[in-house]
Amino acid sequence: QVQLVESGGGLMQAGGSLRLSCAASGRTFSSGAMGWFRQAPGKEREFVAAIRWTGINTYYTGSVQGRFTISRDNAKNTVYLQMNSLKPEDTAVYYCAAIRTYYSNYPGSWDYWGQGTRVTVSS
Repeated sequence: QVQLVESGGGLMQAGGSLRLSCAASGRTFSSGAMGWFRQAPGKEREFVAAIRWTGINTYYTGSVQGRFTISRDNAKNTVYLQMNSLKPEDTAVYYCAAIRTYYSNYPGSWDYWGQGTRVTVSS
């Protein structure tokens, strides 16, 4: 089992920045990927960003490209999501996820999930 714990959410004004963290524990793995998804009220969970656990490959959904940056610290088993130039439409619960195989932007493909951290962006 893999346990994922997110932190760093909160309330921010539009244009501001937040950094989310996701600490992984338990049975971690050197292959696969870590990712961030978000779910706004009344909407389906959507892919935000992912990073391979080894190598340099990162992936982003179009609406956050250029504003969000995903990174990792393998020594700490932690993945980060730096969110800049926040917009009200970024308001959602953000979930960290882990997948044992190749990254996918389909939530159902991911194997492990955190409990989520809420991000609210005011206009």
